[in-house]
Amino acid sequence: MIRPLFSLGGLAVASVLLALSLGSVNVGAPDLWQVIQGQGSALNSTLILDLRLPRTLAAFATGGLLAVAGALMQVLLRNPLADPYVLGLSGGAAVGALLAMLAGLGTLLVSGSAFAGAMLATMLVFGIAHGTGSWTPSRLLLTGVVVAAGWGAVITLMLAITPSYKLPGMLYWLMGDVSYARTPWPAMAVLVLALLLTMPVARNLNVLARGPLQAAALGVSVRPLEWTIYLFASLLTATAVTTAGSIGFVGLIVPHMLRLVLGNDQRIILPASALAGGTLLVLADTLARTVIAPEQLPVGVITALLGVPMFLYLLHRSR
Repeated sequence: MIRPLFSLGGLAVASVLLALSLGSVNVGAPDLWQVIQGQGSALNSTLILDLRLPRTLAAFATGGLLAVAGALMQVLLRNPLADPYVLGLSGGAAVGALLAMLAGLGTLLVSGSAFAGAMLATMLVFGIAHGTGSWTPSRLLLTGVVVAAGWGAVITLMLAITPSYKLPGMLYWLMGDVSYARTPWPAMAVLVLALLLTMPVARNLNVLARGPLQAAALGVSVRPLEWTIYLFASLLTATAVTTAGSIGFVGLIVPHMLRLVLGNDQRIILPASALAGGTLLVLADTLARTVIAPEQLPVGVITALLGVPMFLYLLHRSR
């Protein structure tokens, strides 16, 4: 049980060191070690500690948040191909962020508006799906898809009426770009807190994954647990979107691949998803920074290029 987590932890550390070393200006291992010890040159220290390290940690936290949210959504909807964006959270966050950009607000207010939009989307989807009675996974999923389509139409309208000089920043945000992250620490704190709060109920998640009737028969409070999962997944996704914009496929691919390798024990899947998702996004961001250096690509483009063929493979395999 512990060995896969140690292996993934080692890969995570290696990916972070690789991200700190590579870029438009490469830093060798000896110079990197000197900076870690606090003995490097002022130029290397500024490059690594002030520029690359915050971006790398933000990428790791965002990837971990999306992967854990994906793992929770797949348990909630009992669908191995569920995605944290499937309920329209990214659309609500995008509308909030784009409104703030249109108003000329600062980066902090843009992030706050994105988070508020994601939470609004959460309440909207849950309120419509719940109605006057109860909700089922299929009803929640269908409501989320319809609401996401509505957000997409609003985003298209906003881009159509936006002055041309504001479009590049908006489009980069919509494609996902870690360079807009102000600080990695709020996202990292939410990730750690989410793991600490979800690990105690991992056994109940294992039972819930078998179906609500079996879970209820075994003494699990199904409805409160489902509400908790939904709110946690929404909070994690909103934090990730607020940090780095809309980055797709991480929350879909990572937990599904881990289940194929490690099984379906949530006590392993949840921390493994955090490590593997963070590692994947760090490597994708490193590739985005270096493939056409000194120019940079949005990291969402890299994850989409990697995620689309992987999703098609998983879909074919599940058939």
